[in-house]
Amino acid sequence: MLIERALPTSLCLFTLLVGCCGYFDSHGQEDEHCFCKLQDRIIDDCSCNVDTVDHFNNVKVYPRLRSMLTKNYFRFYRVNLKRECPFWVDDSKCAIKYCHVEACHESDIPPGLKGASKSKTCSAKKYLQPKGCDDDHNDELGYLNTTISAKAEEDFVLWQAHDDAQDKFCDINENDNDAEYVDLLLNPERYTGYKGKSAHRIWNSIYMENCFRPDNTYNAYIESELLKGMCLEKRVFYRAISGLHASINIHLCANFLKLESGGISLASPKGEWGPNVDEFNRRFSSSKTKGEGANWLANLYFLYLLELRALAKAAEYLRKEPFYTGDEAQDWDTQLAVQDLLNVITKFPDHFNESIMFSGGQEMKKLKKEFKEHFRNITRIMDCVGCDKCKLWGKLQIQGLGTALKILFDHDTSWPKAISQKRVFNLERSEIVSLINSVGRLSTSIYELDEFRQLSR
Repeated sequence: MLIERALPTSLCLFTLLVGCCGYFDSHGQEDEHCFCKLQDRIIDDCSCNVDTVDHFNNVKVYPRLRSMLTKNYFRFYRVNLKRECPFWVDDSKCAIKYCHVEACHESDIPPGLKGASKSKTCSAKKYLQPKGCDDDHNDELGYLNTTISAKAEEDFVLWQAHDDAQDKFCDINENDNDAEYVDLLLNPERYTGYKGKSAHRIWNSIYMENCFRPDNTYNAYIESELLKGMCLEKRVFYRAISGLHASINIHLCANFLKLESGGISLASPKGEWGPNVDEFNRRFSSSKTKGEGANWLANLYFLYLLELRALAKAAEYLRKEPFYTGDEAQDWDTQLAVQDLLNVITKFPDHFNESIMFSGGQEMKKLKKEFKEHFRNITRIMDCVGCDKCKLWGKLQIQGLGTALKILFDHDTSWPKAISQKRVFNLERSEIVSLINSVGRLSTSIYELDEFRQLSR
């Protein structure tokens, strides 16, 4: 993913616990490490601390997600990596071998994902018919089909598409003609060498132009000062982006090319991939980040709880999802795995509480609209990333976060109770895949943090 942290990203206030923990850098020098400030730390705007989340994730959530994400339903992601950057001309294409993403051949795609069996009309109405669109006849609703003209059916699809577009926080369309299926297991997120001016411009555009800020100044490293007086909604936006950025950086440090003694370079890699403590310290240690590294990591925990809450809120809906790929045995196994994960997540008592956000009059409605527009713009910035593998994982995780925000702030996610509902809650397959994978990436980051904690002692 994107390598350089262009700007500090922890825009929140925390109570810092600053005792000496005896951590050392790779040269044996004692450092007031970011882990010291994370220990027993309360996660702002949530009701639990870092240690509680560590145990819950590493023992209960991470092992389940690690297994579940190997299932065909979640490993194949449809994405368009060919879109032009809509904001600037960028010729900084990555020539490194490991930047390349190999799309799936037609024969590799599970038959149930090819999407030729159901029409758009059927998809738009699938939650209005209790037995699904595959039924040729339904005694209770059959009379409706005899009175709706073909033109009305077509208009219904257009209306539904328009409503769905208004719901989305992301400008990502899996039905794009240039979209292709990618096997995520064959294209893992790891360090590619993509850095410098292009990567800085991506993050600079995200933070400076699309995040809420109290004024036109940005004082690097004194981010907590910038949050004073800002409302919860704007803080949440900052911290979600910051947490995503921290998570991405952890993945890159944990999957770094270990250069061999012969001087193997990224241009012709023959070494092994693994954790790089020096790189982790450069990005997060207190001495290298003017004390801000722990704040960035704490935002990772905040985002993790936010996305877990989205999964818990959508649990009833997801329990009824067939997770269809055409492989009956694996589809059934996937349903059971999802049920098991949801049972664990819904029992966790300390999720993020979204109910206190966007409550109020016209001012809050205006802010919510602006919130959504800012996030959509960030999804478009992902088309400006100059490394295909970075773009792939950036798009997936941004869409996952956008799906979480849609669940939290746009709908009552309970299964449809009446046909008379104005709009039926619906998730496209790409939204489900991106959300589960996004939670998986955050869960992996927290798990990998524990490994870096051990390596840094």
